[in-house]
Amino acid sequence: MLSKTNWDETKSKWDAYWRRDNPGTPLMSVVAKKENWRAERAAELKSRDMDDKYLNAARIAERYRYHAETHEFLAESFPNISLDFGPGSMAAYLGSEITFRPDTVWFGECVEDWAGWPDLAFDPENKWFRRHIQLFREVKALAGNDFYLTIPDIMENIDVIASLRGAQNIVYDLIDDPEELTRRIGQVQDIYYRYYDSFYELAKVREDGVDSSAYTVFQIWGRGKTLKLQCDFSAMMSPAQFRTLIQPALIRQCEGADHVLYHLDGPDAIRHVPALMEVDGIDALQWTSGSYNPDGTFEQWYPIYDQVRRAGKGLWVQVYNDTVDEWISRIDRLVARYGTNALFLLFPTMDMASAEKLMTHAEKHWKDVEGSFR
Repeated sequence: MLSKTNWDETKSKWDAYWRRDNPGTPLMSVVAKKENWRAERAAELKSRDMDDKYLNAARIAERYRYHAETHEFLAESFPNISLDFGPGSMAAYLGSEITFRPDTVWFGECVEDWAGWPDLAFDPENKWFRRHIQLFREVKALAGNDFYLTIPDIMENIDVIASLRGAQNIVYDLIDDPEELTRRIGQVQDIYYRYYDSFYELAKVREDGVDSSAYTVFQIWGRGKTLKLQCDFSAMMSPAQFRTLIQPALIRQCEGADHVLYHLDGPDAIRHVPALMEVDGIDALQWTSGSYNPDGTFEQWYPIYDQVRRAGKGLWVQVYNDTVDEWISRIDRLVARYGTNALFLLFPTMDMASAEKLMTHAEKHWKDVEGSFR
């Protein structure tokens, strides 16, 4: 694999992380710029327009190859390319129109009324699905075995429905027609793996006699089917509604996967952690603290992590506030409390000196720590 010298060790640590018995240091995604990185060349490769950014396979592959050749993938990071059509692309496969923007993707509402709207079904002839699959095929041919293609964020349950219908309309549906909403969520779950498997067949890599996969953005890898689950709309749901409508869908979806990370987004979703911890198939939780809130290493988030570790699940923690010295100070406390055998840390891209300082500290202070939390 391009730019990855410790891949066998990395795979072993990922295997252990999913079992929550990782030895040594916690899993860490540490990516550092090499001396051959040039701002001028990076600027030349920058997206020219939205087609160039999202749809031009040759340019997408060229940009990522330059990134891979000019960065060192340290610890448990690994070369992988995201081919997302934005978070929640299943909505486009089911009738929504996509608007690509430089920093985000919008899915246009298309369901004015559920009455008369056909059942949500797998449609291999949908224009956006065909275009997405074709992009995967083209980039796969260009990538060879140099880096992973990651499974796109097609999304699931009520979040797909909200894109099709509009979040405000879904709030009314919760009150006026929960039975129809339940039926439509069920239809999304019925077809989820039809779409997931279509990408998995192109993205999977066979190593050691076993297929493996990586999932977009979250930098996770695992043998078999690896995926992220979420329900961002849960911020507008009561705990009772979540347990009735979403928890059964999550349980069912976990049954088809080998490794599952749950993406918990924003303070208003915290109230659903108890219900999430009851889902056996969720292996780890990733907490996104929301706009203007500090990153996942701050102690104010420990009450969330307490629930996760008490349930025997792993932690996925993003680091981005402040300097490398402040990262180390906060992670010292995090490691002392929760230990290292079920912890993954995602760092922003950094210079080599910062990466070396971080790695040296980890080897000395974050190795085989049991943690004080019980």
